[in-house]
Amino acid sequence: MGLLKFENLPVNPLVGADWHTFKEMAAGQTIDKGYRTKYLLTKALCRMLSVLAPIQDRRYQKMLADKPLQHDPLFILGHWRSGTTFVHNIFAQDAHFGHTTTFQTVFPHLMLFGQPFFKFMMNVFMPNKRPADGMELTPDTPQEEEFALSNTMPYSYYDFWYYPKRMLDYCDRYLTFENITEREKQTYLDAFMRCIKISLWNTGGTQYLSKNPPHTGHVRALAEMFPNAKFIYLMRNPYTVFESTRSFFTQTMAPLRLQAISDDDVERNAIEVYQRLYRAYQQQKRYIPEGNLYEVRFEEFEHDAYGVTKDIYQKLNLPGWDTSETAIKAYIESKRGYKKNTYEYTPRTIDLVNRHWSQAIDEWGYQRR
Repeated sequence: MGLLKFENLPVNPLVGADWHTFKEMAAGQTIDKGYRTKYLLTKALCRMLSVLAPIQDRRYQKMLADKPLQHDPLFILGHWRSGTTFVHNIFAQDAHFGHTTTFQTVFPHLMLFGQPFFKFMMNVFMPNKRPADGMELTPDTPQEEEFALSNTMPYSYYDFWYYPKRMLDYCDRYLTFENITEREKQTYLDAFMRCIKISLWNTGGTQYLSKNPPHTGHVRALAEMFPNAKFIYLMRNPYTVFESTRSFFTQTMAPLRLQAISDDDVERNAIEVYQRLYRAYQQQKRYIPEGNLYEVRFEEFEHDAYGVTKDIYQKLNLPGWDTSETAIKAYIESKRGYKKNTYEYTPRTIDLVNRHWSQAIDEWGYQRR
C-alpha cells in the first residue's frame, strides 16, 4: 500500500531498536538542527515498543536459543550496488534457504509474537519500492540483516545511516573489524546468531541465506564462526559502482540521518570506504576453506543468471537445486526486461575511480577508461 514516501518518513528504523541499543548509540552524538523532531519521534516510539522486547527474549530462550543450526550459512558478499540484491532474490526462491525479512530488519524484537498486527501497520505506511532502484519492497521481502543487527546492539556499521559524521570511524570498527574490541565483536556475533535462528524459524528454512555487504569485511570472523560456510563474492565494474553507490548513499541516507552532511562528504567517505572494504576482503578471504568460495563478476552473472546460479550450486555443493530449479528459472524469466538505472561516466567520475579504485579495476580485469 505504502501511504508514505521514503523521503517523507517522519521517523527512522531505530523505532524498532531495544531501549539499551538506542541509548548507547545516541550517547555522545550530536543531533543537528532540522533533525530533532525526527529524533524525538523516533525515540518516543522506540521507548514504547521496547517494553515488548523482554517478551521475545523469554520466548527466544525457550524456543530457539539452544537449537543448533542444521547447516552453516551461505553468504552473498560484495560492495553495495554490486548486484547482491538480485542474486539474493534468486537464491531465496529455494525454500530450503531461510532469510531475514524487511519486517525483521525494522522490528527484530517483535518476531516471535504480535507479528501480524505490526506487519499490517508496516505494510500500510511503508513505501512499496526502494528509493535507489525502484525494486519491490514489502514486509516479507528478503533483506540484508545488518539493519536488524543495528537495532539489536550498538556495534553495527549501519549506525552511520543515522550518524553519518562518524562513517569512517564506524568503518574501521564495525565494517572491517580493524579497531573493534573483543567484547564488541562477540556482542555482534552473538546478535548475528540470534538473528539467524529467528530468521530460519520465521521463514521455515534449514540453511541461512545472508546478503549483507558489511559481511564483506567480516570474512575471517564468519569463517571461524561457521567453518563450513559457503561464500559468493560479486565484483562489478567500479565505474558503475561509483555512480550507483553515490546515488544510493545520498538518497537512502537523507530520510534516515539525524545529522547534516554534504553530498561532497558522502562522496569522499564512499570512495574511502570502498578502498578499505576491498582491502579487508582481499586480506581475509584466505580464511575461507578451499572449495567454499565462488567469485564472479556481476556482468557475467547477469548475462546468464540461470547458468551461473546452477554452477554455483554445483561448485559449492549446495543442496536444493533439484527442488528449486523451476522456481529459480521462473523468477529469472520474470525479471527479463527490468529497467535498471543507467549511468554515464563523466570525466570527473573516470578520474576519481582511476585514481582511487585502480587496483580493483586491474585485479578484476575491467578495462580502464
